[in-house]
Amino acid sequence: MSNRTYYEALKWASLFVQKNHLDESAATFLLQELSHLDQTHLLIKYRQPIPADLDSQYVDAINQYVNGMPPQYIVGTAEFYGERFAVNQSVLIPRQETEELVEWVLTDEPQSQLSVLDVGTGSGAIGITLKKQRPNWQVTLTDLSAAALAVAEENAAQLNVSVTTVQGDLLEPVAGSQFDVIVSNPPYISHAEESEMDADVLASEPTLALFADHDGLAIYERLADQLEQGLVTTNQLYLEIGFRQGKAVRQIFQQRFPNAAITMRQDMSGHDRMVQIRF
Repeated sequence: MSNRTYYEALKWASLFVQKNHLDESAATFLLQELSHLDQTHLLIKYRQPIPADLDSQYVDAINQYVNGMPPQYIVGTAEFYGERFAVNQSVLIPRQETEELVEWVLTDEPQSQLSVLDVGTGSGAIGITLKKQRPNWQVTLTDLSAAALAVAEENAAQLNVSVTTVQGDLLEPVAGSQFDVIVSNPPYISHAEESEMDADVLASEPTLALFADHDGLAIYERLADQLEQGLVTTNQLYLEIGFRQGKAVRQIFQQRFPNAAITMRQDMSGHDRMVQIRF
């Protein structure tokens, strides 16, 4: 296949992806990422022969995609809030909804000096982005997974931000600490929803970061319990939630903190997706 042009390689990939009922845009995305060409420069090269080594990489990447591997894992990076984050199968691929959570925190917390805790950080997308946008904030990242923290540390170094990373379960590794803000995008998918999920997500993304017991509410309950017990103190908590969980998450925190101000916010699709609890 080494004698074909960029256009011919892309046409083959698009037809192959289409035949397998997958998103054709992934064919263009993968070629741009592997060739390090933007759309304009790819078009300029359309009729030129694609280098044999690149063609081989591209064929392999397309086969991986057709076999269920998300494109971001294939190229090892994902875009988030204007930055490029390293990702692998130890962490979730950052989603657009989580960018909205970050934007809410940045908008509502204008102070130049804050201590912030990102619980279950995964790739570090939330905490590192907050630190990138607010360099004077003191940001701590925690995760149960050592492999996930390694990815977060790689991203912090790559994006030239200084954060603290601590391994452990939820608030336990920072017990006794005080933070101005805690933010988290925890596992919140119910096991009963597995049948509704994309096969590539189930096959590739870490189960530990996706699913939670008790209809997906277990982590919210544990966080609320740990805060009620005073394991960590904070002024406010920002959470991403499942689009069906607004009422249930509100009840979890209202029961434990009847004097707290709880604000629900919808995502761009009009679904309850984020909650802020001011203690």
